[in-house]
Amino acid sequence: MANPRSIARIEARIRERVAYCVEFELKDPRASFITVTRVEVSSDLSIAKVYYTVLGTDGDKSKVAHMLEGASSFVRHQIGRVLETRKIPQVHWFFDDTIEIQENMEEAIFEALARDRKINPSAHAEAPIEAPPREEAVRDDPNEREKEDR
Repeated sequence: MANPRSIARIEARIRERVAYCVEFELKDPRASFITVTRVEVSSDLSIAKVYYTVLGTDGDKSKVAHMLEGASSFVRHQIGRVLETRKIPQVHWFFDDTIEIQENMEEAIFEALARDRKINPSAHAEAPIEAPPREEAVRDDPNEREKEDR
Protein backbone atom coordinates (compact mmCIF):
# COMPACT_ATOMS: atom_id res chain seq x y z
CA MET A 1 0.00 0.00 0.00
CA ALA A 2 1.31 3.41 -0.96
CA ASN A 3 1.61 6.39 1.35
CA PRO A 4 -1.63 8.48 1.36
CA ARG A 5 0.37 11.62 0.57
CA SER A 6 1.94 9.89 -2.42
CA ILE A 7 -1.45 8.74 -3.62
CA ALA A 8 -2.82 12.28 -3.30
CA ARG A 9 0.15 13.65 -5.27
CA ILE A 10 -0.32 11.01 -7.98
CA GLU A 11 -4.06 11.72 -8.18
CA ALA A 12 -3.38 15.44 -8.61
CA ARG A 13 -0.79 14.78 -11.31
CA ILE A 14 -3.12 12.40 -13.17
CA ARG A 15 -5.97 14.92 -12.95
CA GLU A 16 -3.79 17.67 -14.41
CA ARG A 17 -2.53 15.48 -17.23
CA VAL A 18 -5.94 14.04 -18.12
CA ALA A 19 -7.52 17.52 -18.14
CA TYR A 20 -4.76 18.82 -20.42
CA CYS A 21 -5.04 15.78 -22.67
CA VAL A 22 -8.83 16.06 -22.99
CA GLU A 23 -8.70 19.80 -23.65
CA PHE A 24 -5.80 20.05 -26.06
CA GLU A 25 -4.69 16.67 -27.38
CA LEU A 26 -7.86 14.75 -28.23
CA LYS A 27 -8.79 15.68 -31.78
CA ASP A 28 -12.39 14.57 -31.57
CA PRO A 29 -15.31 16.93 -32.21
CA ARG A 30 -17.25 15.23 -29.40
CA ALA A 31 -14.64 16.42 -26.87
CA SER A 32 -16.21 19.73 -25.95
CA PHE A 33 -17.18 21.24 -22.60
CA ILE A 34 -15.61 18.40 -20.61
CA THR A 35 -14.34 19.12 -17.10
CA VAL A 36 -12.29 16.63 -15.11
CA THR A 37 -13.53 17.04 -11.55
CA ARG A 38 -11.48 14.52 -9.60
CA VAL A 39 -9.39 11.36 -9.79
CA GLU A 40 -9.30 8.47 -7.35
CA VAL A 41 -6.42 5.98 -7.52
CA SER A 42 -6.56 2.54 -5.91
CA SER A 43 -4.09 1.84 -3.12
CA ASP A 44 -2.04 -0.48 -5.37
CA LEU A 45 -1.99 2.18 -8.13
CA SER A 46 -3.53 -0.18 -10.69
CA ILE A 47 -6.79 1.67 -11.36
CA ALA A 48 -7.52 5.37 -11.75
CA LYS A 49 -11.17 6.43 -11.58
CA VAL A 50 -11.52 9.69 -13.51
CA TYR A 51 -14.68 11.69 -12.76
CA TYR A 52 -15.84 14.23 -15.33
CA THR A 53 -18.77 16.50 -16.12
CA VAL A 54 -20.16 17.61 -19.45
CA LEU A 55 -22.08 20.75 -20.28
CA GLY A 56 -24.91 19.81 -22.63
CA THR A 57 -27.82 17.49 -23.23
CA ASP A 58 -28.08 13.81 -22.40
CA GLY A 59 -27.11 13.04 -26.00
CA ASP A 60 -23.92 15.07 -25.59
CA LYS A 61 -23.14 13.20 -22.38
CA SER A 62 -23.57 9.86 -24.13
CA LYS A 63 -21.35 10.90 -27.03
CA VAL A 64 -18.63 12.09 -24.66
CA ALA A 65 -18.82 8.85 -22.64
CA HIS A 66 -18.24 6.79 -25.79
CA MET A 67 -15.45 9.08 -26.93
CA LEU A 68 -13.66 8.87 -23.57
CA GLU A 69 -13.91 5.07 -23.48
CA GLY A 70 -12.34 4.96 -26.93
CA ALA A 71 -9.57 7.34 -25.89
CA SER A 72 -8.66 5.47 -22.68
CA SER A 73 -5.52 3.85 -24.07
CA PHE A 74 -4.24 7.16 -25.49
CA VAL A 75 -4.91 8.92 -22.19
CA ARG A 76 -3.24 6.11 -20.26
CA HIS A 77 -0.16 6.44 -22.46
CA GLN A 78 -0.08 10.19 -21.82
CA ILE A 79 -0.38 9.59 -18.06
CA GLY A 80 2.55 7.17 -18.24
CA ARG A 81 4.72 9.89 -19.78
CA VAL A 82 4.40 12.13 -16.70
CA LEU A 83 4.15 9.63 -13.83
CA GLU A 84 7.28 8.33 -12.20
CA THR A 85 5.85 4.97 -11.12
CA ARG A 86 6.39 1.39 -12.16
CA LYS A 87 2.71 0.86 -12.86
CA ILE A 88 0.55 2.96 -15.11
CA PRO A 89 -3.02 2.77 -13.82
CA GLN A 90 -5.86 1.69 -16.05
CA VAL A 91 -8.24 4.56 -16.67
CA HIS A 92 -11.94 4.14 -15.89
CA TRP A 93 -14.33 7.00 -16.65
CA PHE A 94 -17.25 8.00 -14.41
CA PHE A 95 -19.77 10.76 -15.01
CA ASP A 96 -19.87 13.11 -12.00
CA ASP A 97 -23.41 14.34 -11.44
CA THR A 98 -22.77 16.26 -8.22
CA ILE A 99 -23.19 19.64 -9.95
CA GLU A 100 -26.62 18.64 -11.28
CA ILE A 101 -27.61 17.36 -7.83
CA GLN A 102 -26.46 20.65 -6.29
CA GLU A 103 -28.51 22.69 -8.78
CA ASN A 104 -31.60 20.58 -8.12
CA MET A 105 -31.12 20.94 -4.36
CA GLU A 106 -30.75 24.73 -4.56
CA GLU A 107 -33.86 24.96 -6.74
CA ALA A 108 -35.83 22.86 -4.24
CA ILE A 109 -34.67 25.04 -1.34
CA PHE A 110 -35.67 28.28 -3.08
CA GLU A 111 -39.07 26.81 -4.02
CA ALA A 112 -39.63 25.73 -0.40
CA LEU A 113 -38.71 29.21 0.86
CA ALA A 114 -41.12 30.79 -1.62
CA ARG A 115 -43.95 28.47 -0.51
CA ASP A 116 -43.21 29.23 3.15
CA ARG A 117 -43.39 32.96 2.41
CA LYS A 118 -46.80 32.55 0.77
CA ILE A 119 -48.08 30.83 3.90
CA ASN A 120 -46.38 33.14 6.40
CA PRO A 121 -45.00 36.39 4.90
CA SER A 122 -42.84 37.10 7.96
CA ALA A 123 -41.15 33.68 7.82
CA HIS A 124 -37.56 33.52 6.64
CA ALA A 125 -37.23 37.29 6.53
CA GLU A 126 -33.47 37.13 6.29
CA ALA A 127 -33.41 34.40 3.60
CA PRO A 128 -33.60 35.41 -0.07
CA ILE A 129 -36.48 34.09 -2.19
CA GLU A 130 -34.37 33.81 -5.32
CA ALA A 131 -30.75 33.05 -5.89
CA PRO A 132 -28.57 36.07 -5.13
CA PRO A 133 -27.83 38.15 -8.23
CA ARG A 134 -24.37 37.93 -9.69
CA GLU A 135 -22.23 41.02 -9.40
CA GLU A 136 -21.87 42.89 -12.65
CA ALA A 137 -18.40 43.66 -13.88
CA VAL A 138 -17.27 47.18 -13.05
CA ARG A 139 -16.48 49.10 -16.17
CA ASP A 140 -13.04 50.58 -16.20
CA ASP A 141 -13.34 54.15 -17.47
CA PRO A 142 -9.99 55.87 -18.19
CA ASN A 143 -11.53 59.29 -17.41
CA GLU A 144 -12.47 58.09 -13.92
CA ARG A 145 -8.89 56.93 -13.29
CA GLU A 146 -7.56 60.38 -14.26
CA LYS A 147 -9.96 62.02 -11.78
CA GLU A 148 -8.79 59.69 -9.01
CA ASP A 149 -5.14 60.44 -9.74
CA ARG A 150 -5.66 64.18 -9.29
